[in-house]
Amino acid sequence: MNEAVKKLIEADIEAFRDYLLSFGVWAPVVSFFLMIFTLIVAPLPAFVVTFSNGLLFGAFWGGVLSWTSAMVGAAICFFIARSLGRPVVEKLVSKTALHWTDLFFERYGMHSVLIARLIPVVSFALISYASGLTAIRFIVFVIATGIGQLPATILYSILGENANKSVLVVFWAFVVVICFGIVGAALKPRFEKKFKRSEVVK
Repeated sequence: MNEAVKKLIEADIEAFRDYLLSFGVWAPVVSFFLMIFTLIVAPLPAFVVTFSNGLLFGAFWGGVLSWTSAMVGAAICFFIARSLGRPVVEKLVSKTALHWTDLFFERYGMHSVLIARLIPVVSFALISYASGLTAIRFIVFVIATGIGQLPATILYSILGENANKSVLVVFWAFVVVICFGIVGAALKPRFEKKFKRSEVVK
């Protein structure tokens, strides 16, 4: 486990792929539980697992594996928050981060989960934990999470599958991922600014 965490922190996709391969036929199972682990123990980069799954199992099956395990991880975070309450969640994600989600959910209401899932720079685990502290129904949370995480999952899985075919593909994969992150990063300050204004008005 320590070896896996180290590779995740370093975002070393090739090393992580080799780590999964060392488990042979159990690689998908290990990947499944490691994805859940990364989502519960923020802020480990879950995209490394998704990218590696695409590289190892192909875009389709790797994507299915990543999407399914992420859904399970999100559900666990949701129920941890709903069962144990805000004090525990504050220890897991910090008061500042949770305050930001309070404003986010207050502004966007029932659409908050879907919007947050579509912004790459917003922590997957943070939104899952925060959702459990709201009145949002679990079924709504699941549907929004499932739909919202699809674009990134498909993208990383396809890029993972093609990453070892040519240097050019790897280059464009890097460019696309960076652009995806920049768009999210550009939107995040705008959201935060709006939240601060609405808080001042109150």
